[in-house]
Amino acid sequence: MRGRTWAWLGAALLAATTAAAQESPRAVTDADYAPVNRAEAELGQLLFFDPILAGNRNISCATCHHPRFATSDGLSLGLGEGAIGLGPDRHVTDTNIPEQHIPRNSPALFNLGAAEFTRLFHDGRIEADPSRPTGLRTPMEDEMVTGFVSILSAQTMFPVLSPDEMAGHYSENEIAKAVRSGRITGEGGAWDRIAARVAAIPAYQARFESVYPDIAAGRALEFTDISNAIASFVAFEWRSDTSPFDAALRGETPLSPEATAGAELFYGAAGCAECHSGPFLTDHQFHAMAAPQLGPGKAERFESHSRDEGRARVTNRAEDRFAFRTPSLRNVARTGPWGHAGGHRDLASFVTDHAARAEGLARYQSQAVLPELSVSKYVWAILDDAAARAEIAAAAGPGIALSADEVSAIVAFLESLTDPDAIAGRLGIPESVPSGLPVER
Repeated sequence: MRGRTWAWLGAALLAATTAAAQESPRAVTDADYAPVNRAEAELGQLLFFDPILAGNRNISCATCHHPRFATSDGLSLGLGEGAIGLGPDRHVTDTNIPEQHIPRNSPALFNLGAAEFTRLFHDGRIEADPSRPTGLRTPMEDEMVTGFVSILSAQTMFPVLSPDEMAGHYSENEIAKAVRSGRITGEGGAWDRIAARVAAIPAYQARFESVYPDIAAGRALEFTDISNAIASFVAFEWRSDTSPFDAALRGETPLSPEATAGAELFYGAAGCAECHSGPFLTDHQFHAMAAPQLGPGKAERFESHSRDEGRARVTNRAEDRFAFRTPSLRNVARTGPWGHAGGHRDLASFVTDHAARAEGLARYQSQAVLPELSVSKYVWAILDDAAARAEIAAAAGPGIALSADEVSAIVAFLESLTDPDAIAGRLGIPESVPSGLPVER
């Protein structure tokens, strides 16, 4: 967009003259989001913070997506089942020690109720697909059931089935046992057992009947009802479009001079907007960027490697190896550590290495935020493997070198995407939940 004037920054006008300059995004409007039923969102709030959904009744959705950590967990790689505490204070005890860290960084939840978010998780393994009876493509393939009202709703089915995240292990509870035996859907399956737990609590049953008329009319409460309510809460609670960046887009208040300089680089010479485009600063595509990989990687239980090949695990295409979904940058300055494995705890350092790609990986020194875990021998396996590191770097290709001043300006622009109201949320953390289990604060 050579020579165009950046009037979208309000009084601070920029001349975007580089060949790499991108279209400026439009302002977000109500039309970008599906309407939310407030009563359904309030029900979802209780479920989101209630450990009743976990196999051992000890972990809630909020454990890894807590408002204290801008809907993430403040860790490079989280600890689910077998650990206690929140964020960087989460730790293991002498009993029920986790088998491994969760393989990928916990993603933020901002704006997931917007219609353009049709792929979720770092590898996009669930996505909207109108050609399928369920409207969704997921790893469950033909076993996928109908009833999930959105891709955001379907996302919740994965953590409750993961032994390392929420389900626990097969010797510990009936939900984990059902997962291990492959019984997910249908009577006696993992989802059915979770729904039965919730329905057995009178306060929840009454809430569901008040929100869903067909349940009030006698239909049994199903897991998809739980999932739909949680999705409604996430969409309502963490809509984010009132940051300084949004005010500038709407012509209300210009960005600061340093943030404006960062925007010029972001949409110009630095090329950030080639991937981080549109109103939510993501193209929803998959790119290999040579982000450092920590932890156990993504492997089937019969495999012993520590690799994480990203999108290629979904598509089986060689060209997708080490590619990960472009994250939205809303509130990015508060959602670290950064990278699909949380390799960087410093945003400026991440921006520097991310832009440099292969060279950034070559010089990477650990900035990980990882609770100590006795079975952590695999944490550095890929970074210590020169051949694997070279393969990741080759997939990304060359990047660009940014000066310290350029990085500082880009970080100032990224700070302008911070929306304190969205981070705080609209409903907040409930005082208590119907199960009576502890609420993590």
